[in-house]
Amino acid sequence: MAAKKLSAKARVAARKQRDKWKNKRWFTIRAPRHPWNFKRIGETLGETDEHIMGRIYEMTQQEFSGDFTKMHVLLRFRVTEVVGQDALTTFVGHAHQSDHTRRQIRRYRGKIDDVVDVVTTDGYLVRLKPLMITERRCQTSVKQAMRSKSAEIIRGIAAKANYSQLQESMLGGDMETEIRNAIKAIYPCRNVVVRKSQLLQSGVVTEKGPTLDEIHAEEERKEAELQAKKAAALAEAGSDDAEEDAPVEGDLLAAAEAMESISEKEAPAAEEPAAEEPAAEEPAAEEPAAKESTESESDLMKLKKDALVEKAKAAGVATSGTKADIVARLLE
Repeated sequence: MAAKKLSAKARVAARKQRDKWKNKRWFTIRAPRHPWNFKRIGETLGETDEHIMGRIYEMTQQEFSGDFTKMHVLLRFRVTEVVGQDALTTFVGHAHQSDHTRRQIRRYRGKIDDVVDVVTTDGYLVRLKPLMITERRCQTSVKQAMRSKSAEIIRGIAAKANYSQLQESMLGGDMETEIRNAIKAIYPCRNVVVRKSQLLQSGVVTEKGPTLDEIHAEEERKEAELQAKKAAALAEAGSDDAEEDAPVEGDLLAAAEAMESISEKEAPAAEEPAAEEPAAEEPAAEEPAAKESTESESDLMKLKKDALVEKAKAAGVATSGTKADIVARLLE
């Protein structure tokens, strides 16, 4: 069946639809002001500001902070505001990768999960999910006591901290350390982590801290300093190369002149004893012969008797007696 031809309007509409990519532009994704001072964390592509509003950007904590021990922790940021080419975000939670959590749990170990909802001093409602792993299996009453103690500590930390301070305590490990120290008196604990967090409701956004313009100025200053350092390093390397090349050329010229003068002095002296060299070579020819005789004797002694007998037959000497007798006859 023949393909149906498109009308002129359909072709124009298809061409316009394909050209949508030309209208898109790159936006710089920045972390929240508190506690990360609008740190640049990535880029995203969008046509307008409305298209990227609400997008979720995920990255590992290792990529964010450079700590390789946190490569299994995923951070989640939501775009909440667009200023020019900058997409400002809010931290909406984190999660441990499931394969890392499964590796912590083994046979004969206890696993204790809990869900704790807390409210910070600036009105943010956050849900935290701690995970405690014991060295051995424990009773339900012990698990309940550990859950109660960990929830008490988490609520106490959140009641004294704002949202940015809660993030630092949760991601930095201070909260986990405090829980571990408190529950190890109840039962031996192998590991304690806050495996997941989730922002349920936003609170009061503070305007304190550096502005976006100040961050841009600081980034431009650092970039200019970096470029100046690179230029200075390149100029210094070029001057060092020039200084090293100059003495090398002078040394080569001096060495060449010295070699020419030495060759001119040695040329007449080398021509005179040329005729006497054959006389000096005659006694040298006898030394290898003497060495060959001594070496042939040692070589003959290394041979087996059957091989010596064959050599004696070939040389026409008697083959009776010991190896030493046969070798003596061969040498004679």
